[in-house]
Amino acid sequence: MPPTKSKPRSATAALRAHSAAVSTPIADIARFLQDNLGQRLTARMAGINDAKQVGRWAAGTSRPRPEAEARLIDAIQIFHLIQAAESVYTARAWMIGMNPQLEDMAPALCIADDRARDVMVAARAYVEATDSAAGTVPAES
Repeated sequence: MPPTKSKPRSATAALRAHSAAVSTPIADIARFLQDNLGQRLTARMAGINDAKQVGRWAAGTSRPRPEAEARLIDAIQIFHLIQAAESVYTARAWMIGMNPQLEDMAPALCIADDRARDVMVAARAYVEATDSAAGTVPAES
C-alpha cells in the first residue's frame, strides 16, 4: 500500500510551535525553559551572565530585555517543534546535544550565538526526517 499523502507533520508542528511561542507570556516561556533546560543554559541562550535572573523572569518579577526575550521565544518555538514530533525528552536531548547540521554544536549554544535561524532549519530537517521514517509523504503544493 502506498504512503498516504498528507500535510507533513513538520509544517503543522511548525505552525503550532510558532503560535504557542508568540502567544505565551514571557514569564511562562522562561519557566518552561528553566524547567526543561535548566537555569544556567536558559541564561546562556538569553545572553545573560546571571542565571538567577531567569528565575526572576519565570516568577514574573522582572522582564528580559528585548534581545533576550527574542532569544527565549526562538528557543521555545524550536523546542516545541521538536517536542511535537517526538517527546519532551527528545526535544531536551536535541537542544543540548551535538548536531551535525550545526557544525557539531548544541542547538541551545547556537541560539546563544544568535544563530536561531540555523537552529530552526536544523529542527525542521530533523522533523522532516522523522516524517519520512514514519512513511508520511508531503502534500503537493
